Amino acid sequence: MFDATQMMLVVGVLLGLVFLGTHIAVALGITSALGIYLMMNGDLEVVRSFISNTAYEAIRDYIFAVIPLFILMGEFLARCGAASDLFTLVNRLTKWLPGRLGIATVFANAIFAFVSGVSIAAAAAFSRIAYPEMKRYGYDRQFSLACIAGSACLGMLIPPSVLMIVWGVITEQSIGSLFLAGIVPGFLVVTAYCVYIVIFAIRNPALVGEAAAPGVVSVTASGTAVAGRGGPRVAAVAPVVEDADFRKTLVGTLLVLVLILSVLGGIWFGVFTPTEGAGVGATLALFIAIGRGMRLKEIFDVVLTVGRTSAPLLLLLVMAQLYSRVLSMTGITGAVQAFFLDTGLPPLAILGIMILIWFVLGCVIDSISIILLTVPVFAPIAAALGYDPLAFAMIGIIAIETGLLTPPFGILVFTVKAALPQENLSVGEIFRGAVPFWICLLTVIVLLIVFPQIATWLPNLGKVGG
Repeated sequence: MFDATQMMLVVGVLLGLVFLGTHIAVALGITSALGIYLMMNGDLEVVRSFISNTAYEAIRDYIFAVIPLFILMGEFLARCGAASDLFTLVNRLTKWLPGRLGIATVFANAIFAFVSGVSIAAAAAFSRIAYPEMKRYGYDRQFSLACIAGSACLGMLIPPSVLMIVWGVITEQSIGSLFLAGIVPGFLVVTAYCVYIVIFAIRNPALVGEAAAPGVVSVTASGTAVAGRGGPRVAAVAPVVEDADFRKTLVGTLLVLVLILSVLGGIWFGVFTPTEGAGVGATLALFIAIGRGMRLKEIFDVVLTVGRTSAPLLLLLVMAQLYSRVLSMTGITGAVQAFFLDTGLPPLAILGIMILIWFVLGCVIDSISIILLTVPVFAPIAAALGYDPLAFAMIGIIAIETGLLTPPFGILVFTVKAALPQENLSVGEIFRGAVPFWICLLTVIVLLIVFPQIATWLPNLGKVGG
């Protein structure tokens, strides 16, 4: 066991490396090696053996294949135009709603989240799909960009989420149960987003192309332009977007829904494990992509992209497992747990401190890194306080996801800006617009704390393999 000085040294080295900009995998590896070195009184052979054995056991773990397979599934569908079809269809079905293009963006992102597993892909795709339509129909730019960035968060909140997979690997929880636990909270976020968009549209119709403000041009359903007072300045329109090939769009969307139900339903009913489900999903997505005209060169590009995306994630997970073992062996986890429990603070206050730490870290580092750094310590504390592991996981994932919309890091904000270079956007504009979406995420966190059954109800309906 470590003494207090050695514990402070290990934690200090880790935090120092992270804030100096060292890659999180390297920082975790160096810190873990240092911890083993100090614990074994400088025996380098033990350090080498421990690291190599941990890496070998992690790499050969069957569950690790779930990440590249789910990312592969999402990439196939994104590249073959499924995201565009989803937006077009939902847009047509929600034509009666105020702020329908914002609603369409949220719902299309929610459905796409079931096959993508990552938020950045959704932010990039819908920046190019949804924003031109919003601009065309006179939507306020800040509101439009915020809808895209905020709804892209759903990629990490709705299964199959990479964050859920990472959380499951780190805590040794059932990934299938985590997937099911994320469905109801994910749809709560969707509902909160939609309520905000409808309220915004009702209160500000001119900002969502549904009323002709002074000096604004409206366009009738027949395409006739009518200028408001002061002459024409910008276009605000409210006609329905008609799809010339609606049947093809409908069939493509139904195929995606069948894929989602096949994968998640198979996992839920125990037909296959999450890893097997990911393999089935990737195969079905490949068939759909080929059926929609994807060529061999494009398939190869998808596989290459997935390899480039997955390799760093797998390295991170190997280092995270090493880091988690070192924390446990050296007694750091137990010491932190004892510190929190000995403060005498009520469980709700300790949970609030953990959420606050996630918010602060979300301002400076990415979501996966936050999980790798904090969850090995926080999860045992939450268990000791009596919080359900699944509910705590959903609270943590949503809290960590708020970092995707939080300055100065806010990776989704920068993704949206990079996807629209021709618009000359400022990140500050998108951050300001995203504040209501951040509040929606916070509201769902509060609901999960008060009603943990929101996360546990669906997994408890049946036994799920992990």
